Amino acid sequence: QVQLVESGGGLVQAGGSLRVSCAASGGTFSTFTMGWFRQAPGKEREFAAFISRSGGYKQYSDSVKGRFTISRDNAKNVVYLQMNSLQPEDTAVYYCAAGESLYSISTSDYRYWGQGTQVTVSS
Repeated sequence: QVQLVESGGGLVQAGGSLRVSCAASGGTFSTFTMGWFRQAPGKEREFAAFISRSGGYKQYSDSVKGRFTISRDNAKNVVYLQMNSLQPEDTAVYYCAAGESLYSISTSDYRYWGQGTQVTVSS
C-alpha cells in the first residue's frame, strides 16, 4: 500500500510562486507515474501535470503549461510541483497521485492519492 502526503500549500498573492511536495512511502516509488491534480470548489478534479517513472517525460494541462513545473527525486521518493505566476483561478486543493499506467491524464488511472493541500491565490 502506497501512502502519499502533500505539503507546501498556502496563501499567496497573484503573480507569486509556491512549491508543493508529495512524499511517498510503502511502495517502489520509481515504478509509478506521478501526477498532480487539482480541485476547485464546486468543480471536478482536473489534471494539472504528470511525470514519467524516470522523470524523462512530462505533460501539462494547457491551463498550467509554461507556469508550472513537475519534477521528482526517486532517491528521496518525492514529487514536486513548482508553481509560478499564480493566478486566482489556480486556487484549489492540489492532490498528488501515483499510477501504474505509463502516461495518463485521467484520474481513473491513478490508484493512490494523497489527502491534498490547499493553495489559495489572492487577487
